[in-house]
Amino acid sequence: MQQRHVFRNGLYVLLLIIFTFYFLGRGTKEGVDIAILGAFPEETAWIKSQTENLHSVEKMGIKFLLGKLEGKHIAIVETSIGKVNAAMTTTLLLEHFLPQYVIFTGVAGGLNPDLLPGDIVIGERTVQHDLGDFTPQGIIPKGMRNPLTSIRNPVYFAADSLLLTAAQAAAAKVDFEPIETSAGKRYPAIIYGTITTGDAFIAFIDKKQELRDLHHAEAVEMEGAAVAQICYQHGYPLLVIRCLSDNSDENAEVDFEKFYEVAARNANRLVLEIVKGL
Repeated sequence: MQQRHVFRNGLYVLLLIIFTFYFLGRGTKEGVDIAILGAFPEETAWIKSQTENLHSVEKMGIKFLLGKLEGKHIAIVETSIGKVNAAMTTTLLLEHFLPQYVIFTGVAGGLNPDLLPGDIVIGERTVQHDLGDFTPQGIIPKGMRNPLTSIRNPVYFAADSLLLTAAQAAAAKVDFEPIETSAGKRYPAIIYGTITTGDAFIAFIDKKQELRDLHHAEAVEMEGAAVAQICYQHGYPLLVIRCLSDNSDENAEVDFEKFYEVAARNANRLVLEIVKGL
């Protein structure tokens, strides 16, 4: 009988050790009100400077910053550049931090000829421009199947309606930083429309026109629609906001270096105003 008690007590201790290491290794899930994503440091730098009590939590090598912004619990993370990196980071974000809202902020290349570097596109929908069937007539866009349901995803991922409404209200209140140009200072124009995503930096006017014609799109970047697909498949509300750093033409690389920092800050300013209204 005594041996049985010793065995049972030893089993309890062993189970306690196993569960302790399991939960320490896995970490607890910490829900946040809003998650803010950007691809590289400058795309979230200004919003970090406005956030209180920042501290970092690492999940599978990705550093998430947690803090309070306008009284709301937020998580900030850099996805790195490209669709696969963005999808991976978004999946970790959703699994561990369970955000009520997700906002992607950053810079993009312009497709609309009426827009200039510094102008802002609020994404009513996003689409992967390099996903589909390549034919002699060009690419035919196609959504891939959702692995959770086996149902085909839409080609275009719609933004969350509540976040869009919040963005519309916020846009009228933001004190944007002026953009310095050869013609003097100007302030961002704000439009709503389609944002395209693909794993290539667009710096060629023919490709720019192709994307504009195919998707009636306003801007092109490298992460938004990948994040949108993950959020769509898991039922999380998302809004993608992009401030133009260039015109996606042969001068794109030069313009990017000139405008990307102010563009990123102004996108962040809009995000802050949205957070205030949520």
